[in-house]
Amino acid sequence: MVLPIGLIQTRCSPHPGENLERALERIEQAAAAGARVVCLQELFRCPYPCQTEDAARFSLAEPVPGPSTEALAKVAAARGVAVVASLFERRAEGLYHNTAVVIDADGSLLGRYRKMHVPDDPLYHEKFYFTPGDLGFRSFAAAGARLGVLVCWDQWFPEAARLTALTGAQILFYPTTIGWQFDEGAEVEAAQHDAWETVQRAHAIANGVFVAAVNRVGEEGGIRFWGQSFVADPFGRVLARASEQGEETVLVECDLGLIEKVRRDWPFLRDRRIDAYDELGKRFRDT
Repeated sequence: MVLPIGLIQTRCSPHPGENLERALERIEQAAAAGARVVCLQELFRCPYPCQTEDAARFSLAEPVPGPSTEALAKVAAARGVAVVASLFERRAEGLYHNTAVVIDADGSLLGRYRKMHVPDDPLYHEKFYFTPGDLGFRSFAAAGARLGVLVCWDQWFPEAARLTALTGAQILFYPTTIGWQFDEGAEVEAAQHDAWETVQRAHAIANGVFVAAVNRVGEEGGIRFWGQSFVADPFGRVLARASEQGEETVLVECDLGLIEKVRRDWPFLRDRRIDAYDELGKRFRDT
């Protein structure tokens, strides 16, 4: 089965309603171009809110289901396309998550994934805003395939990719908001970007799955988002990569039959020593 997917890489306006409308338009365009699954970037409705700790920004959050999921479900059903979207979820008074939802092509909300790894770095003060996820690592049957969803900082953790792949995921989608916080020179910046892409390509290889990472572009406060959304196949080959600065919709055909072939040739799942990994549940192996 060949599954066409679309990754929507954009800048963000200060106005959430405007960003939502632009996302809906781009989903329609991607569907018209043949995409059967479309993924939006992390927290697509607003400029990245976590550069400072500001309690007023909790007002950007919304319930799930809520207004954005309703709008996304409507366009999904109208265009027959599944949608992966990242939202600032208001779960209860004073309780918020960084949440990705999966909406099927009939407009039904299949479920949500709450970001498990929550960073606290300069200009990325997410621990102030988001409670770590409590739904575990999940995948969803949509568009005739099984889609795994992880979010941004989750990208760096092989455990997250492996556990999601073990649920049967054929494609790992990573809605993302990443860029350069400091001017450290071209060599360091190139190395940082290369590390980000390389670790995700490694997830594709180690698990025999497709990986799709969707980033934003533009400058917001102290961050220069580096774009370069991409799709890698189960060999880790980059099938398509967006530009560093442009707003783009990346369309890629994913031949899901390649998963079986790669896993037969490189049977990592077969050869895992699951009897020897108990200590992975420890913070560190003190000696």
